[in-house]
Amino acid sequence: MRNTRARTPYRLAMVLTAAATILLGVLAQGASAAPAGPLARAFARAATAHDVPRDLLVALAYAETHLDGHNGAPSASGGYGIMHLVANPTTHTLKKAAELTGRPVATLQKDDAANIAGGAALLRSHADDLGLDATARKDAGRWYPAVAAYANASTPEVARLYADTVYDLLGRGLRAPARDGEIVTVAPREVEAERGAYARTRDLNAQLAAPDYPNAGWVAASSANYTASSRPSAYAIDRIVIHVTQGSYAGTISWFQNPSASVSAHYVVRSSDGAVTQMVRDKDVAWHAGNWSYNTRSVGIEHEGYVSDASWFTDAMYRSSAALTRHIADRYGIPKDRAHIIGHNQVPGATHTDPGPYWDWNRYMQYVTGGSNPAPGKYWVDTHAAAPGHSSPGGTRTGTLNQGTNYVYCRTWGPNVQVGGDYNHWWLKTDLDSGSPWQNQWVSAYYLARWGNDVAKDNSGNDIPNC
Repeated sequence: MRNTRARTPYRLAMVLTAAATILLGVLAQGASAAPAGPLARAFARAATAHDVPRDLLVALAYAETHLDGHNGAPSASGGYGIMHLVANPTTHTLKKAAELTGRPVATLQKDDAANIAGGAALLRSHADDLGLDATARKDAGRWYPAVAAYANASTPEVARLYADTVYDLLGRGLRAPARDGEIVTVAPREVEAERGAYARTRDLNAQLAAPDYPNAGWVAASSANYTASSRPSAYAIDRIVIHVTQGSYAGTISWFQNPSASVSAHYVVRSSDGAVTQMVRDKDVAWHAGNWSYNTRSVGIEHEGYVSDASWFTDAMYRSSAALTRHIADRYGIPKDRAHIIGHNQVPGATHTDPGPYWDWNRYMQYVTGGSNPAPGKYWVDTHAAAPGHSSPGGTRTGTLNQGTNYVYCRTWGPNVQVGGDYNHWWLKTDLDSGSPWQNQWVSAYYLARWGNDVAKDNSGNDIPNC
């Protein structure tokens, strides 16, 4: 008989020094000694009630949502709450969790403790379907097929990718901040994951190279979710659109393979390590921008995470995505600037807000251009508030430049903008984050965060040149 109990690589001893191991152990003991917060208590209660390993339950939740219930708002694939209980045309785990727990669907959507209980009940139901008895349930490694089933993945390969992510977190341990500041911990441990039939399933972490980007793996989206084409001969490619998935990496890959999704992107980037999966060929038209014209002219890159949670936007993700963007720009002759590398929120007619306020455009564009300075002719500035954009200095309102670090091209003297004792006559030409048109618009230098009245300097203190 084939031995399917494979020792996984998720061992603390293989990735940490002995000193770090001791330190983490001390930290874990200190965390367990401290009074548990409401979220930690909810995980403990749910794990006990449904005889599910507590740490495995936390690791699964963290892989799904980073323990953020998003105030009851659904993910892109219709998942709710910390445990990502799903209600979409093909997956109905939210309804099943309600049946298993006897709690209303609305409660499971919005109440964190109820949602965690629903996720635990659902995970236990998968274990029961697999025949795990009371003894087997005490071994976290035996739950691997149940975790894979929880994913409701489109293929066994994606289910394995999902379960491997959860067991990686379980092995390494985690210290996860919740939205209210509570810290939920999982102590690192050595885990033997019994993959069962998944041991013979293709590992997407070691998948075949993608056809258009050598550093990506390839998983094809459903042909129902994109339009076959022959770009760039059929349509010129002159834009790159940055998205955030509103879901997990494995969940997004699975969703793009679901024929009912009616959505896709060319690439998906993982938060933890920047791994890239291509799902639609560059030559084909992915349905990502919500605007057919922009779909035909752009390449869409999805990034694992949620717009409301900065913890997903790791340096590994920024660097990997920037390398991908640089490759696409070089391949199709796209200028490496914010007029051509845009957020989904900047697509004309967009109803989405991604990549959102926590996406660090300054850092990202520095990685894209390969240096610490903006492209020639652009000057980085900080704005203390969202700045209204205008068609001309003081002219018709056209949109908004979001608060944060932005770039401008030049300045001109114009109508005074004054609030209280603060004022400025300078106007800056720039590209807005929203509005139509959004390129080459004007904002008042009143909104500059670093300098006093009636000046227009970049973040380094240099005068922005006149237009």
